[in-house]
Amino acid sequence: MPVARQRHTKARRDRARVHYKLKSKDLIACPNCKAKIEGHIACPKCGYYKGKEVINTMKKVNKKKK
Repeated sequence: MPVARQRHTKARRDRARVHYKLKSKDLIACPNCKAKIEGHIACPKCGYYKGKEVINTMKKVNKKKK
C-alpha cells in the first residue's frame, strides 16, 4: 500500500509558486501610427506591416457606416 506524501510548510509551498506569474506582453510602437502593438503582426489601427499596407482598415470603417 502506498505511503502518504509528506506535508510541506506554507513557506516552502509559496516559494515554489512564486514563479507562477503572468508576464506582460512586450509592446512596440507602430512605425506608421505610433500605436502600441505586439511585434511581428500587422497593426490593427492602420493596417501596416513593415512599411506596407496589408490590411485595408478603411474598408471596415465604410462597411460599419452602412
